Amino acid sequence: MATKTVLRAPPRGELAHPEPLPNPPRTPDMQQHIQIVAFDSILQAHFAQRTDVQVCGAGYLRQAADNRAERLAPDCLVAFGVNPAAIVARNGYVIGEVGKPPDFVLEVASRSTGRRDDIVKRAGYAGYGVGEYWRFDHTGGRYHEAALAGDRLVSGGYEPIGINDEPGGLIWGHSPVLGLNLCWDEGDLRFYDPVAGAYLPTPAELGAQHAAERAARLIAEACAAAERTARLAAEAELRRLRRLQGE
Repeated sequence: MATKTVLRAPPRGELAHPEPLPNPPRTPDMQQHIQIVAFDSILQAHFAQRTDVQVCGAGYLRQAADNRAERLAPDCLVAFGVNPAAIVARNGYVIGEVGKPPDFVLEVASRSTGRRDDIVKRAGYAGYGVGEYWRFDHTGGRYHEAALAGDRLVSGGYEPIGINDEPGGLIWGHSPVLGLNLCWDEGDLRFYDPVAGAYLPTPAELGAQHAAERAARLIAEACAAAERTARLAAEAELRRLRRLQGE
C-alpha cells in the first residue's frame, strides 16, 4: 500500500532555507550610525543571559517577506520570546514568520528622517502592533518633535508615555517593556536600570570594565604563580634540611 508523505511545516520563526531580505537603503549620517551601533551593543549586553531575545537594527520589519511595499526599517528593535537565529538568517524581522511583532522599537533622529519618524513610522509601527515606539533626538528637538518621546500601544493605537523633564536638564521616561528608563542627558541617550539603581554601561565603559577585569585576573594569576613558586621552594628547602639532619 502506498504511503502518503506528510510535509512538516517548519517551526514558527524558523525556515529551512530562508532567502535573506535585502539590506535597506540608508542615507549616510555618521552621528546617527554611531548611536544606533551603541544602543544595539548596550541592550545586547544587558539581555545577553537570555537566549530568546533579539536586539537588532538596520533591517526591514515586514508582515510578509515578499511584500516589497513594506519598507520600514527600525534603527533598533527588541523582541522577547523569539528565535534570534531565524531572524538573523532572514536579515530582517518578518512578523508572519516570527509569530509576533517586536516589543520595542527605537528611532534615532537624523536630518533626513526626522519627520518620517514622527508621522509615517509612528503609524506604521502601530499598524504592525509594536508594543512601544520611542524616538530620540540628540539635538533636543531639531529633527523630532521632542528630544525624547515614547508611545505605548493601547487598543491598536499609540498613547504617549509620560516624559519627565528634570530641573538639571535630564529628560527621561520609563519603558515597561524593557524595564528600563530611557534618559536624554545633554544629547546622549542612556538606559537606566531602576532595579539595579545604575545606568547600563556604554560600549566604552564595557571595554574599560573588561580591561580592568582582565588586568585583575592577570594579577591574581601572577600572585597565585608566585605563591606556588614560593611554596615549592620552601618545600624543597625543607627536604634539603631533613636530608642534612639524616646524614
